[in-house]
Amino acid sequence: MADQSYDQYREEMIGRANVADTPELVAYYERLKQLGTGALWTVANKIEPWEPISTSVPYLWRYKDLRDDVMKALDLVTPEQAGRRVVYLENPGRADVVAAVGWLYSGLQVMGPGELASSHRHSASALRFIMEGEGAFTNVDGHKMTLGANDFVLTPNGTWHEHGVAEGGTPCIWQDGLDIPLMNALEANFYEVHPDLQQAVSYPVDDSTATWAGTGLRPAGMAWSKPYSPLFKYEWAPTYEALTKYARVTDGSPFDGVMMEYVNPHTGGPVMQTIGASMQLLRPGERTKAHRQTGSFVYQCAKGKGWSIINGQRFDWQERDIFVVPAWMYHEHANASDSEDACLFTFNDLPVMRALGLYREEALAENGGHQPILT
Repeated sequence: MADQSYDQYREEMIGRANVADTPELVAYYERLKQLGTGALWTVANKIEPWEPISTSVPYLWRYKDLRDDVMKALDLVTPEQAGRRVVYLENPGRADVVAAVGWLYSGLQVMGPGELASSHRHSASALRFIMEGEGAFTNVDGHKMTLGANDFVLTPNGTWHEHGVAEGGTPCIWQDGLDIPLMNALEANFYEVHPDLQQAVSYPVDDSTATWAGTGLRPAGMAWSKPYSPLFKYEWAPTYEALTKYARVTDGSPFDGVMMEYVNPHTGGPVMQTIGASMQLLRPGERTKAHRQTGSFVYQCAKGKGWSIINGQRFDWQERDIFVVPAWMYHEHANASDSEDACLFTFNDLPVMRALGLYREEALAENGGHQPILT
Protein backbone atom coordinates (compact mmCIF):
# COMPACT_ATOMS: atom_id res chain seq x y z
CA MET A 1 0.00 0.00 0.00
CA ALA A 2 3.03 2.27 0.34
CA ASP A 3 2.99 3.20 -3.35
CA GLN A 4 -0.73 3.94 -3.59
CA SER A 5 -3.17 6.26 -1.86
CA TYR A 6 -5.68 5.04 0.68
CA ASP A 7 -8.54 5.83 -1.72
CA GLN A 8 -6.90 3.75 -4.48
CA TYR A 9 -6.38 0.86 -2.07
CA ARG A 10 -9.96 1.06 -0.87
CA GLU A 11 -11.32 1.16 -4.43
CA GLU A 12 -9.34 -1.92 -5.40
CA MET A 13 -10.50 -3.84 -2.33
CA ILE A 14 -14.23 -3.14 -2.64
CA GLY A 15 -16.20 -6.27 -3.46
CA ARG A 16 -13.32 -8.71 -3.95
CA ALA A 17 -10.29 -10.24 -2.33
CA ASN A 18 -6.92 -8.82 -3.28
CA VAL A 19 -5.77 -12.36 -4.03
CA ALA A 20 -5.46 -13.72 -7.54
CA ASP A 21 -7.13 -17.07 -8.16
CA THR A 22 -4.77 -19.95 -8.81
CA PRO A 23 -5.62 -23.59 -9.45
CA GLU A 24 -4.46 -24.38 -5.94
CA LEU A 25 -6.64 -21.65 -4.39
CA VAL A 26 -9.72 -22.64 -6.42
CA ALA A 27 -9.32 -26.24 -5.27
CA TYR A 28 -8.83 -25.00 -1.70
CA TYR A 29 -12.05 -22.94 -1.83
CA GLU A 30 -13.95 -25.96 -3.13
CA ARG A 31 -12.71 -28.15 -0.27
CA LEU A 32 -13.73 -25.51 2.26
CA LYS A 33 -17.19 -25.24 0.68
CA GLN A 34 -17.72 -28.97 1.04
CA LEU A 35 -17.01 -28.62 4.75
CA GLY A 36 -19.56 -25.83 5.17
CA THR A 37 -16.81 -23.23 5.52
CA GLY A 38 -15.10 -20.59 3.42
CA ALA A 39 -12.14 -18.21 3.23
CA LEU A 40 -13.02 -14.89 4.83
CA TRP A 41 -10.83 -12.89 2.45
CA THR A 42 -13.10 -13.84 -0.46
CA VAL A 43 -16.15 -12.19 1.14
CA ALA A 44 -14.69 -9.69 3.62
CA ASN A 45 -15.64 -6.56 1.72
CA LYS A 46 -19.09 -7.94 0.98
CA ILE A 47 -20.01 -8.72 4.60
CA GLU A 48 -18.04 -5.84 6.13
CA PRO A 49 -18.33 -2.92 3.70
CA TRP A 50 -16.41 0.30 4.16
CA GLU A 51 -19.69 2.06 4.92
CA PRO A 52 -23.39 1.08 5.04
CA ILE A 53 -24.73 -0.14 1.70
CA SER A 54 -28.52 -0.33 1.66
CA THR A 55 -30.37 -2.63 -0.72
CA SER A 56 -33.39 -0.33 -0.30
CA VAL A 57 -33.93 2.39 -2.87
CA PRO A 58 -35.49 5.84 -2.43
CA TYR A 59 -39.14 5.52 -3.37
CA LEU A 60 -42.39 7.52 -3.27
CA TRP A 61 -45.97 6.23 -3.22
CA ARG A 62 -48.52 8.83 -4.34
CA TYR A 63 -51.76 8.65 -2.40
CA LYS A 64 -53.84 9.69 -5.40
CA ASP A 65 -52.52 6.64 -7.26
CA LEU A 66 -53.22 4.23 -4.37
CA ARG A 67 -56.49 5.44 -2.88
CA ASP A 68 -58.97 3.91 -5.33
CA ASP A 69 -57.36 0.48 -5.11
CA VAL A 70 -57.18 0.66 -1.31
CA MET A 71 -60.88 1.55 -1.17
CA LYS A 72 -61.71 -1.23 -3.63
CA ALA A 73 -60.54 -3.77 -1.06
CA LEU A 74 -63.68 -2.89 0.96
CA ASP A 75 -65.75 -4.70 -1.68
CA LEU A 76 -63.38 -7.61 -2.24
CA VAL A 77 -62.58 -8.99 1.22
CA THR A 78 -63.98 -8.65 4.73
CA PRO A 79 -61.80 -8.01 7.79
CA GLU A 80 -62.56 -11.58 8.91
CA GLN A 81 -61.38 -13.03 5.60
CA ALA A 82 -58.28 -10.88 5.30
CA GLY A 83 -57.29 -10.74 8.96
CA ARG A 84 -56.05 -7.24 8.20
CA ARG A 85 -57.36 -5.52 5.07
CA VAL A 86 -54.13 -3.86 4.04
CA VAL A 87 -52.33 -2.89 0.83
CA TYR A 88 -48.65 -3.08 1.72
CA LEU A 89 -45.90 -0.86 0.33
CA GLU A 90 -43.01 -2.79 -1.18
CA ASN A 91 -39.60 -1.29 -1.82
CA PRO A 92 -38.12 -2.68 -5.07
CA GLY A 93 -34.91 -3.45 -3.21
CA ARG A 94 -36.61 -5.19 -0.27
CA ALA A 95 -39.26 -7.37 -1.92
CA ASP A 96 -37.68 -10.47 -0.38
CA VAL A 97 -38.68 -9.31 3.11
CA VAL A 98 -41.77 -7.21 2.21
CA ALA A 99 -40.27 -4.01 3.59
CA ALA A 100 -40.92 -0.38 2.70
CA VAL A 101 -37.32 0.45 3.59
CA GLY A 102 -34.61 -1.30 5.58
CA TRP A 103 -36.27 -3.43 8.23
CA LEU A 104 -39.47 -1.35 8.37
CA TYR A 105 -42.86 -2.38 6.99
CA SER A 106 -45.62 -0.02 5.88
CA GLY A 107 -49.11 -0.54 4.53
CA LEU A 108 -52.44 1.24 4.03
CA GLN A 109 -55.32 -0.29 5.97
CA VAL A 110 -58.96 0.45 5.19
CA MET A 111 -62.09 -0.23 7.23
CA GLY A 112 -65.73 0.67 6.66
CA PRO A 113 -68.47 1.89 9.02
CA GLY A 114 -69.48 -0.71 11.59
CA GLU A 115 -66.50 -2.96 10.94
CA LEU A 116 -64.30 -4.34 13.72
CA ALA A 117 -61.16 -6.40 13.14
CA SER A 118 -60.29 -9.24 15.51
CA SER A 119 -58.03 -8.51 18.45
CA HIS A 120 -54.47 -9.82 18.21
CA ARG A 121 -50.94 -9.26 19.44
CA HIS A 122 -47.47 -9.85 18.04
CA SER A 123 -43.78 -9.40 18.67
CA ALA A 124 -43.57 -6.55 16.19
CA SER A 125 -44.08 -3.02 17.44
CA ALA A 126 -46.69 -1.13 15.44
CA LEU A 127 -48.08 2.34 14.85
CA ARG A 128 -50.93 3.94 12.92
CA PHE A 129 -51.06 7.36 11.27
CA ILE A 130 -54.61 8.29 10.33
CA MET A 131 -54.99 9.50 6.75
CA GLU A 132 -58.72 10.06 6.17
CA GLY A 133 -62.20 9.26 7.40
CA GLU A 134 -64.30 9.71 10.53
CA GLY A 135 -65.23 7.30 13.30
CA ALA A 136 -62.03 5.23 13.51
CA PHE A 137 -60.99 3.79 16.86
CA THR A 138 -58.36 1.51 18.34
CA ASN A 139 -58.44 -0.56 21.53
CA VAL A 140 -55.02 -1.30 23.07
CA ASP A 141 -55.03 -3.53 26.15
CA GLY A 142 -58.49 -2.26 27.05
CA HIS A 143 -57.72 1.43 26.34
CA LYS A 144 -60.12 2.54 23.59
CA MET A 145 -59.18 5.65 21.59
CA THR A 146 -61.16 7.65 19.07
CA LEU A 147 -59.04 8.71 16.08
CA GLY A 148 -58.94 11.63 13.67
CA ALA A 149 -56.84 12.66 10.68
CA ASN A 150 -53.10 12.93 11.36
CA ASP A 151 -53.40 11.36 14.81
CA PHE A 152 -50.46 9.08 15.64
CA VAL A 153 -51.34 5.87 17.50
CA LEU A 154 -49.24 3.17 19.16
CA THR A 155 -49.89 -0.55 19.38
CA PRO A 156 -46.68 -1.66 21.11
CA ASN A 157 -45.02 -5.04 21.11
CA GLY A 158 -47.08 -7.65 22.96
CA THR A 159 -50.23 -5.56 23.46
CA TRP A 160 -53.67 -6.82 22.52
CA HIS A 161 -55.13 -4.46 19.94
CA GLU A 162 -57.99 -4.18 17.51
CA HIS A 163 -59.26 -1.48 15.14
CA GLY A 164 -62.62 -0.49 13.81
CA VAL A 165 -64.91 2.23 12.55
CA ALA A 166 -68.04 3.25 14.43
CA GLU A 167 -71.52 2.90 12.99
CA GLY A 168 -72.35 6.19 11.29
CA GLY A 169 -68.71 6.84 10.45
CA THR A 170 -67.10 6.90 7.02
CA PRO A 171 -64.54 4.60 5.39
CA CYS A 172 -61.20 5.21 7.08
CA ILE A 173 -57.67 4.74 5.80
CA TRP A 174 -54.54 4.83 7.90
CA GLN A 175 -50.90 3.95 7.46
CA ASP A 176 -49.65 0.97 9.42
CA GLY A 177 -45.97 1.00 10.37
CA LEU A 178 -44.29 -2.04 11.92
CA ASP A 179 -40.88 -3.61 12.42
CA ILE A 180 -42.04 -7.01 11.10
CA PRO A 181 -38.95 -7.46 8.87
CA LEU A 182 -36.67 -6.84 11.85
CA MET A 183 -38.53 -9.33 14.03
CA ASN A 184 -38.30 -11.93 11.25
CA ALA A 185 -34.59 -11.23 10.73
CA LEU A 186 -34.05 -11.82 14.44
CA GLU A 187 -36.22 -14.96 14.22
CA ALA A 188 -38.24 -13.66 17.16
CA ASN A 189 -41.68 -13.05 15.66
CA PHE A 190 -44.85 -14.39 17.29
CA TYR A 191 -48.48 -13.70 16.33
CA GLU A 192 -51.54 -14.55 18.40
CA VAL A 193 -55.29 -14.00 17.97
CA HIS A 194 -57.27 -13.13 21.09
CA PRO A 195 -59.13 -16.22 22.42
CA ASP A 196 -62.39 -14.25 22.50
CA LEU A 197 -61.66 -12.55 19.13
CA GLN A 198 -62.46 -9.19 20.76
CA GLN A 199 -61.23 -7.68 24.01
CA ALA A 200 -63.18 -5.70 26.54
CA VAL A 201 -62.92 -1.93 26.90
CA SER A 202 -61.55 -1.76 30.45
CA TYR A 203 -60.96 1.97 30.85
CA PRO A 204 -62.84 5.19 30.02
CA VAL A 205 -62.63 6.05 26.32
CA ASP A 206 -59.56 8.21 25.53
CA ASP A 207 -58.25 7.78 29.10
CA SER A 208 -54.65 7.48 27.85
CA THR A 209 -54.75 10.97 26.35
CA ALA A 210 -56.60 12.45 29.32
CA THR A 211 -54.02 11.01 31.72
CA TRP A 212 -50.69 11.43 29.96
CA ALA A 213 -51.05 14.19 27.35
CA GLY A 214 -50.73 17.16 29.72
CA THR A 215 -47.97 19.33 28.23
CA GLY A 216 -45.13 19.45 30.73
CA LEU A 217 -47.29 17.70 33.33
CA ARG A 218 -47.14 14.19 34.71
CA PRO A 219 -49.98 12.62 36.72
CA ALA A 220 -48.97 12.50 40.38
CA GLY A 221 -48.54 9.04 41.82
CA MET A 222 -49.20 7.32 38.49
CA ALA A 223 -47.00 4.26 38.08
CA TRP A 224 -45.96 2.87 34.69
CA SER A 225 -43.55 -0.05 34.30
CA LYS A 226 -43.96 -0.96 30.62
CA PRO A 227 -41.04 -0.36 28.21
CA TYR A 228 -43.22 1.73 25.88
CA SER A 229 -45.16 4.97 26.16
CA PRO A 230 -48.33 5.01 28.29
CA LEU A 231 -49.67 7.65 25.90
CA PHE A 232 -51.07 5.56 23.06
CA LYS A 233 -52.51 8.44 21.02
CA TYR A 234 -50.70 11.64 20.00
CA GLU A 235 -53.28 14.01 18.57
CA TRP A 236 -52.62 16.19 15.53
CA ALA A 237 -53.96 19.53 16.81
CA PRO A 238 -51.65 19.85 19.85
CA THR A 239 -48.75 18.47 17.81
CA TYR A 240 -49.11 21.15 15.14
CA GLU A 241 -49.63 23.81 17.80
CA ALA A 242 -46.39 22.76 19.51
CA LEU A 243 -44.52 22.96 16.21
CA THR A 244 -45.81 26.43 15.37
CA LYS A 245 -44.99 27.72 18.87
CA TYR A 246 -41.49 26.27 18.68
CA ALA A 247 -41.04 27.76 15.20
CA ARG A 248 -41.50 31.25 16.66
CA VAL A 249 -38.48 30.91 18.93
CA THR A 250 -36.02 28.78 16.97
CA ASP A 251 -34.18 28.72 13.67
CA GLY A 252 -34.63 24.96 13.67
CA SER A 253 -32.31 22.32 12.33
CA PRO A 254 -30.44 23.08 9.09
CA PHE A 255 -31.27 19.50 8.04
CA ASP A 256 -34.83 18.98 9.31
CA GLY A 257 -36.40 22.39 9.87
CA VAL A 258 -38.51 22.68 13.02
CA MET A 259 -38.59 19.11 14.27
CA MET A 260 -40.12 17.56 17.38
CA GLU A 261 -39.92 13.94 18.48
CA TYR A 262 -42.84 11.99 19.86
CA VAL A 263 -41.69 10.79 23.28
CA ASN A 264 -42.70 8.57 26.15
CA PRO A 265 -44.00 11.11 28.72
CA HIS A 266 -42.93 8.82 31.56
CA THR A 267 -39.26 8.62 30.54
CA GLY A 268 -38.67 11.25 27.86
CA GLY A 269 -37.34 8.47 25.61
CA PRO A 270 -38.69 7.03 22.35
CA VAL A 271 -42.31 5.93 22.18
CA MET A 272 -41.33 2.28 21.64
CA GLN A 273 -38.14 0.27 22.01
CA THR A 274 -37.58 -0.35 18.30
CA ILE A 275 -39.48 2.43 16.53
CA GLY A 276 -39.16 6.18 16.92
CA ALA A 277 -41.29 8.90 15.37
CA SER A 278 -41.24 12.65 14.81
CA MET A 279 -43.08 15.50 13.12
CA GLN A 280 -41.23 18.29 11.36
CA LEU A 281 -42.38 21.63 10.03
CA LEU A 282 -40.87 23.37 7.02
CA ARG A 283 -41.62 27.07 6.94
CA PRO A 284 -42.92 28.63 3.70
CA GLY A 285 -40.16 28.46 1.09
CA GLU A 286 -37.75 26.68 3.45
CA ARG A 287 -35.16 24.30 2.03
CA THR A 288 -32.96 22.22 4.31
CA LYS A 289 -29.40 21.05 3.79
CA ALA A 290 -28.45 17.45 3.10
CA HIS A 291 -27.26 14.93 5.65
CA ARG A 292 -27.25 11.16 6.03
CA GLN A 293 -27.81 8.85 8.98
CA THR A 294 -27.49 5.25 10.01
CA GLY A 295 -31.19 4.45 10.14
CA SER A 296 -34.15 3.99 7.81
CA PHE A 297 -37.02 6.47 7.52
CA VAL A 298 -40.62 6.32 6.32
CA TYR A 299 -42.10 9.78 5.70
CA GLN A 300 -45.72 10.80 5.21
CA CYS A 301 -46.75 14.32 4.28
CA ALA A 302 -49.26 15.51 6.89
CA LYS A 303 -49.69 19.05 5.56
CA GLY A 304 -48.75 21.08 2.52
CA LYS A 305 -46.55 20.10 -0.37
CA GLY A 306 -42.88 20.07 -1.24
CA TRP A 307 -40.03 17.98 -2.52
CA SER A 308 -37.06 16.01 -1.28
CA ILE A 309 -33.77 15.04 -2.86
CA ILE A 310 -32.68 11.58 -1.79
CA ASN A 311 -29.36 10.25 -3.01
CA GLY A 312 -29.46 12.70 -5.93
CA GLN A 313 -33.05 11.89 -6.96
CA ARG A 314 -35.89 14.42 -6.63
CA PHE A 315 -39.30 13.38 -5.29
CA ASP A 316 -42.25 15.80 -5.26
CA TRP A 317 -44.81 15.12 -2.54
CA GLN A 318 -48.12 16.44 -1.26
CA GLU A 319 -50.53 15.56 1.56
CA ARG A 320 -50.79 11.81 2.32
CA ASP A 321 -47.96 10.83 -0.04
CA ILE A 322 -45.44 8.44 1.51
CA PHE A 323 -41.74 8.23 0.69
CA VAL A 324 -38.70 6.52 2.17
CA VAL A 325 -35.08 7.38 2.88
CA PRO A 326 -32.77 4.34 3.09
CA ALA A 327 -29.89 4.17 5.54
CA TRP A 328 -26.80 6.32 4.89
CA MET A 329 -28.26 8.17 1.94
CA TYR A 330 -28.08 11.95 1.75
CA HIS A 331 -31.47 13.63 1.93
CA GLU A 332 -32.83 17.17 2.06
CA HIS A 333 -36.33 18.64 2.00
CA ALA A 334 -38.06 21.75 0.71
CA ASN A 335 -41.45 23.40 1.18
CA ALA A 336 -42.89 24.22 -2.25
CA SER A 337 -45.24 26.91 -0.91
CA ASP A 338 -44.32 30.54 -0.21
CA SER A 339 -47.27 31.02 2.13
CA GLU A 340 -48.15 27.73 3.87
CA ASP A 341 -46.34 25.41 6.25
CA ALA A 342 -45.45 21.88 5.19
CA CYS A 343 -45.34 19.08 7.78
CA LEU A 344 -43.76 15.65 7.49
CA PHE A 345 -44.49 12.76 9.84
CA THR A 346 -41.67 10.22 10.12
CA PHE A 347 -41.18 6.85 11.74
CA ASN A 348 -37.78 5.22 11.92
CA ASP A 349 -35.54 2.62 13.55
CA LEU A 350 -33.32 5.13 15.38
CA PRO A 351 -34.08 3.65 18.84
CA VAL A 352 -32.40 0.44 17.66
CA MET A 353 -29.43 2.29 16.19
CA ARG A 354 -28.93 4.31 19.37
CA ALA A 355 -29.45 1.42 21.76
CA LEU A 356 -26.80 -0.61 19.93
CA GLY A 357 -24.37 2.30 19.69
CA LEU A 358 -24.59 2.36 15.89
CA TYR A 359 -26.03 5.81 15.25
CA ARG A 360 -23.95 8.12 13.06
CA GLU A 361 -24.83 11.28 11.16
CA GLU A 362 -22.91 13.18 8.51
CA ALA A 363 -23.60 16.49 6.78
CA LEU A 364 -22.92 16.99 3.09
CA ALA A 365 -19.92 19.31 2.91
CA GLU A 366 -19.88 20.05 -0.81
CA ASN A 367 -22.03 22.43 -2.88
CA GLY A 368 -23.25 24.46 0.07
CA GLY A 369 -24.82 21.38 1.63
CA HIS A 370 -27.11 20.63 -1.33
CA GLN A 371 -27.04 17.60 -3.61
CA PRO A 372 -26.89 17.80 -7.37
CA ILE A 373 -29.96 16.19 -8.93
CA LEU A 374 -28.71 13.16 -10.82
CA THR A 375 -32.06 11.75 -11.99
